[in-house]
This record gives sequence, C-alpha cells and structure tokens, in this order.
Amino acid sequence: MASSLPAALDEHIDEVDIHGVLSNERRRMTIEILGDEDGSLSARELSERIAERETGQQPPPRNIRQSAYVSLIQTHLPRLDELDIVEYDNGSKSVSLSSSAEQVSTFMESGSRLVLDEHYLLVAVTGLVGVLAAKAGVVDVALAGDFAILALLVVAGVAVIGARADDWPLVSRIRDR
Repeated sequence: MASSLPAALDEHIDEVDIHGVLSNERRRMTIEILGDEDGSLSARELSERIAERETGQQPPPRNIRQSAYVSLIQTHLPRLDELDIVEYDNGSKSVSLSSSAEQVSTFMESGSRLVLDEHYLLVAVTGLVGVLAAKAGVVDVALAGDFAILALLVVAGVAVIGARADDWPLVSRIRDR
C-alpha cells in the first residue's frame, strides 16, 4: 500500500517513526526548543529548558533537571539522531536540529487544526442563531434557508482549504486501491 505522505517526506522519515517520536512529550519539547534556537544547545541547557517547561519553575527542581538530562542522553537524543531529526554529538553533548527536522514540524502543527475547529464552531453557532431567529419569527424562513446553505458552503470550503486531499483517509484509500 502506498504512503499518504507527499513524496519528499516519504523518502526520508517514515510516518510511523514521526508519530513515534511525537508520542513523547520530551521529544516534542526538544524539537520545539531547538526550533527556537539559531544554533546548537548543550544537552544540559536543553534539559534545563525542558525541566522549566515541565514544572513552570525557574530554576526547576534539581531532580527534574536530572531526570530530563538522563532521559535525553540515554533515550531521546540518540533516537532523534538515528532518525536524522537532530544532530547530536555524544562527545561534546551538543545538539541542534538537522535539515530533516522540517518533516516532523508539519506533524506538530496542531494549531492549524484548532483554528479550523474554531471556524467550524463559529459557522455552526451562527447557523444555529439564524435558525432560531427564523423559528422566533425575527427573520424570514426563506432567508434562514439561504443562510443555512451559505453556512454549509463555508464549512465545506474551510474543510477543503484546511486539508490537502492526500491527508484525507478516504481519498488515500480510494487512490491506493
């Protein structure tokens, strides 16, 4: 079965590996923190920032910093380096994002889904207000029907704009048959 990823992504990091990487909060934070940097960070600096995010404290408690550092060194950084998401030098303990990290960032952009959900909610509430206004006799029923059609067209338009056809499971299943 063919992958639903664009060809450029499919050549490098497997979608399953990307989801595996993003299933861990510390790996996600590592990618986000390094994405905000122009250069590299030491594993110690990175563990500090992760511990700060986890606790909301500055400086974070020593045990949380140590836990973050050990998990980075023993597990997360080697895995991210193996997948070529980060460049990790075990000797100097320096870490930076690799050029392949961009592939992962597209999967991390959940903010765009939230924006789409907000659009859907706005259109649904506006449509509901229109229907209730028609029921109460405030607006003409025909006008409310026209408004409902317009609302459905907006929802469909937002869905089409917000998602590439390759990302839709139904389209992928049809294409892969």
